[in-house]
Amino acid sequence: MLSYRHSFHAGNHADVLKHIVQLLILQSLKQKEKGFLYLDTHSGVGRYSLLSAESEKTGEYLEGVARLWERNDLPEEVAFYINELKKINRGEKLKYYAGSPLLAVQQLREQDRAILTELHPNDFPLLRQEFAKAKNVVTKRENGFQQLKSALPPKERRGFVLIDPPYELKEDYELVVKAIEEGYKRFATGTYAIWYPVVLRQHTKRIVRGLQETGIRKILQIELAVRPDSDQRGMTASGMIVINPPWQLESQMKKILPYLTDVLVPEGTGSWMVEWITPE
Repeated sequence: MLSYRHSFHAGNHADVLKHIVQLLILQSLKQKEKGFLYLDTHSGVGRYSLLSAESEKTGEYLEGVARLWERNDLPEEVAFYINELKKINRGEKLKYYAGSPLLAVQQLREQDRAILTELHPNDFPLLRQEFAKAKNVVTKRENGFQQLKSALPPKERRGFVLIDPPYELKEDYELVVKAIEEGYKRFATGTYAIWYPVVLRQHTKRIVRGLQETGIRKILQIELAVRPDSDQRGMTASGMIVINPPWQLESQMKKILPYLTDVLVPEGTGSWMVEWITPE
C-alpha cells in the first residue's frame, strides 16, 4: 500500500519509547571496541520537521518529545536521548525530530556501519540525501524484511536489527515473526528489536505467540500505554520486543518507564510493562 508517512507521527509517545530503547542498545554495543552492523528495515526519511504541515496537522509530538524537551529532572538515559535530539536542533527550540536512522548514525564510530532500507517512493530519496556523505552508511530502496536474508550474518559478527514496519497490512504482524526467524537462523547472537503499535491487542498477541512458537530464547517485551486497551480507533500503547537484549536493558527500562508514564501521560491513564516473553 505504501500510504503510511511517519511525518504525521514523528516525536509522539511511541517514538520516545522506541528511540530510548534503540539508543540504549546502541550504547551497549559501543562498550566493546569491535565494530558492529546497524540494520534498519523501515527507515523513513531520517529527519522530520515538526513545523511541517503533516506534523502540525496532528500535533502528536506535543504529547511526546515536547513534554521532555525543557525538563531538568530527566533520568540519565532519557537525558542522553534528548541531548541527541538537541544536536540536530543546535540546542535551540524543538523544530526537528530525528528518526531511528539518524539517531543510529549519530552513534556510529569509524569501525561501525549501517544499512538503511526504505521502500516508499517519496521517502527513499530523502533518506538517500540525508546520508549521502556518510561513508559508513548504505541506503537501499528495497523490502526491508528481505535484508534479514541478504545482509546477515554481518562480517563484524556483531549487530543490531531494528524492525519497524508501518503495520498497514495485517500480514505485517506475521512478517515480523518470519523476519526474525530468518535473521536468527543466520545470526543467532545479534540483537533484534521489533517496534509494535497497540491498536487492537489481539494483533500484538499474534506477534507474541508467533515468537514463542519459534523457540527462540531471551525475548524481552517493553511497553508504554497512554490509555487502557480499547476497541475504538487509535493507538493506545506501543512497545518494543527485544531479542538478545543487553543485560542491563530490563533494569534500565524499569527505572525509566515510571518517569515517562508520569510525564507523558499526566492525565493518569498511562501504564507500563517490562516482561520476558521467553527467558534465557
